[in-house]
Amino acid sequence: MKKIGVLTSGGDSPGMNAAIRAVVRKAIYHGIEICGVKYGFSGLVNNEIHQMTIGDVGDIIHRGGTMLYTARCEEFKTADGRNASLAHLEQHGIEGLVVIGGDGSFRGAERLAALHFPVVGVPSTIDNDIPGTDYTIGFDTALNTVIQAIDKIRDTATSHERTYVVEVMGRKAGDIALWSGLADGAETIILPEEPYNMEEVIERLQRGYKRGKKHSIIVVAEGVGSGVELAQTIEKAVQLETRVTVLGHIQRGGSPSAFDRVLASRLGAGAVELLINGESGKMLGVQHNTIVHKAIADGLIEQRPFNKDMYQLSQELSI
Repeated sequence: MKKIGVLTSGGDSPGMNAAIRAVVRKAIYHGIEICGVKYGFSGLVNNEIHQMTIGDVGDIIHRGGTMLYTARCEEFKTADGRNASLAHLEQHGIEGLVVIGGDGSFRGAERLAALHFPVVGVPSTIDNDIPGTDYTIGFDTALNTVIQAIDKIRDTATSHERTYVVEVMGRKAGDIALWSGLADGAETIILPEEPYNMEEVIERLQRGYKRGKKHSIIVVAEGVGSGVELAQTIEKAVQLETRVTVLGHIQRGGSPSAFDRVLASRLGAGAVELLINGESGKMLGVQHNTIVHKAIADGLIEQRPFNKDMYQLSQELSI
């Protein structure tokens, strides 16, 4: 393989730049030319492809976001869009592609692989919702962003003796809510994976209030519902002053943590190695601190297991 391409797609996550850097430098180390595709699959369709050098990825390992930018692309979902993409890859002499992103990005990668174009996926999403890997690039950084925010919110909750509802990202996966809630001692954690009983939430608040507790933190994943509506229900039921903080896209930004930088470097380099070894239609992951790979198609049909033990622990410690 003489030339490969790299793109980032879907929602950005801290560590994407570190992964791009690893792909570029690993390829050049092995004497392979490398091209960057801007704006994800949209860049493939619209031929926004350019040669990259070592200098292009200098001083980016510590930066959040993605230097290649990212975008949604409905056109790539069509046969004409994919055919145009293949034509542009051929035009530039690109023989393999590294796709950095989440499940939507992997679906695009799998479609290219089905057309017999060599492609490897690198899991990068703050939601940590990709089957086949313990962690995705960006999750650790987003988690620490949330924890720092909740630490600050607890200070003011204590000062004003209020209940705070903190809404975090996670449409279908509650890892951010679960990990941050456990790390910050939240009284209640509400997730997409586990049904919740509003009466139990209220009863826990009342129990704490009766023993002298004057403030509480409730963490809710956005996929469950509105934090504002939840706060209104609580305030009406328990007559406790309640406030809401929706953390939103602050969770996606910021300099990646050491963990995410190392993970991105390992996975990015591993993707190049798979292409060199003739692998295609594969995704990388890390399990028990070991880099592993599996078919993207398998990962797309699997459900990522939910950590019920951690959820149970959070309930036991929030009595």
